[in-house]
Amino acid sequence: MSTDPTFVPPQPAAQAVDLLSRLRSELAGVSLPLGVDAAAGAVRVRDAAIAQLDDYVLPRYRNLDAPLLAVVGGSTGAGKSTLVNALVGHAVTRSGAIRPTTRQPILLHHPEDVDWFTTTRVLPNLSRTTGHRAMPGTTVPAERVGVDPDPEAINSLVLVAEPALPAGLALLDAPDIDSIADENRRLAGQLLSAADLWIFVTTANRYADAVPWELLLDAAARDITVAVVLDRVPAGVEEEVATDLRGLLERQGLASAGLFVVTESALDAQGMLPVGTARPLREWLESIAGDAGSRAEIARRTLNGVVRQLAEKISILAEAEDDQRHAVARLSGDVDSAYEQALAGVLASTQDGTLLRGEVLSRWQDFVGTGEFFRSLESGIGRLRDRITSFFRGRPVPPEDVETAIETGLHAVLVEQAAAASEESAQRWRQDAAGRTLFTGQDPDRLPADFSDRAAAEIRGWQGDLISLIEQEGAGKRTMARISALGVNGVAVTLMIASFASTGGLLGIEVGIAGGTAVVAQKLLESIFGEDAVRRLAQRSQENLVDRITGLLQADARRFTALLDGVRGQEATDQLRSLVPDLHRLAGREG
Repeated sequence: MSTDPTFVPPQPAAQAVDLLSRLRSELAGVSLPLGVDAAAGAVRVRDAAIAQLDDYVLPRYRNLDAPLLAVVGGSTGAGKSTLVNALVGHAVTRSGAIRPTTRQPILLHHPEDVDWFTTTRVLPNLSRTTGHRAMPGTTVPAERVGVDPDPEAINSLVLVAEPALPAGLALLDAPDIDSIADENRRLAGQLLSAADLWIFVTTANRYADAVPWELLLDAAARDITVAVVLDRVPAGVEEEVATDLRGLLERQGLASAGLFVVTESALDAQGMLPVGTARPLREWLESIAGDAGSRAEIARRTLNGVVRQLAEKISILAEAEDDQRHAVARLSGDVDSAYEQALAGVLASTQDGTLLRGEVLSRWQDFVGTGEFFRSLESGIGRLRDRITSFFRGRPVPPEDVETAIETGLHAVLVEQAAAASEESAQRWRQDAAGRTLFTGQDPDRLPADFSDRAAAEIRGWQGDLISLIEQEGAGKRTMARISALGVNGVAVTLMIASFASTGGLLGIEVGIAGGTAVVAQKLLESIFGEDAVRRLAQRSQENLVDRITGLLQADARRFTALLDGVRGQEATDQLRSLVPDLHRLAGREG
């Protein structure tokens, strides 16, 4: 297990580990919660990249002199386990007619290399189990030949010390890549991603199947060393079939792959191929294991290829995060638009006379005097001064009824507009693939149960703020005496009415009534504070109301936008992208 002096990575191993560890951390932070196009595929890319860093890249850079790991993979029934048995000269793995056969992966290693595999140096998420080889020359029932792992324990490696293997090379018999069991296929892909080299087993009648070629094309992209074993070839057509397969390999960028043909043969009583069947492949593996330069070259090529792929995956993930942020902007814009419209609707009701209809106007008339007073305005507004003087000399009707009517009217408008905004936001999100999946277990169309109470509290808070404003403005003795004549609450109600009493949006006699209402309220306030002060009070009153309503609606809109918080910002994506040039340099290629 000495360090190979011929293996000189593109960068010192310590620097490579540091870079790749930073990459691992950045990838773990990638979040793609929105169902935009290709998001699910990008999540798989992220998970595969993290797994490969954990299972292979980081362990290999940390231990450049570790034995090469050759993973034996292939389709169901291709004869992988039988081939592994032939390579070591006796039965060490099970094979059988019931598919899938190989569930628990079996790793064969030279006894001197045991320390490399008993720890979690490679494939750290798989536990370890020690297996035992059958004694040569003994007769063992077929179902008990060699290793007999727990068929359900697929998330563990069975380690078998095998003296027939050369030191410096381990064989891992993986599950079927096209297994009917999802977990087997997932594990097969994980093991192949952790390989220094592949031994790919296929058959004469299945070598053109799509699933194996997907993995072989991935191998070509990674520049990993591949040996293709063409198994069960009928006698007499070996050259013809091999020529066809070799042509396929060349056309797909795998011209350098080793091709080994195994003629179809009957198995002996132990389930073994005839002696010598696997000799060419065994000699090829021994030549690699026995040559430090060959091992170093294979490790270097595989590492560089994987690192280049990681750089490509970063670009995919960065684009996916860009798409997520575009979706956030779109969905947030939908919510903002709906709630801005709600705010505009509420404020319009406070400015166009809407709130002076019905109950509010009736209670205000009762507070100031009689309905006849407003109708008398048609004969001249000059009599208003006498009315105001009389008002101050008398004791007005308590203003609470007017205040309650204003609160009720404003509350109704606010709840109605918020409900419309909530429904509109939910409808727009349902029409967008990115927002459609965010409502799991929720009913966003409906306002929260406590919204009505919170709206009422804000309106009462606004009314309370008006009283504070009036008390601050009336600090002088003369002004306070005038306020006392009407009462602080009465002045506050008058200020509310003055703010709401525009004639916009009213028809017929309502225009005259609202106009008269505005004049009365305005004159009452001016007689107490003066014209400038009234203007200032009205502005602060309106600003306070706008702030409170805005805060309430924004809090409700947050029910939607909080679902978008998992999407990372541009700075995080830029940090991820910044690693790409470093990865290209690590792989020995400028990017």
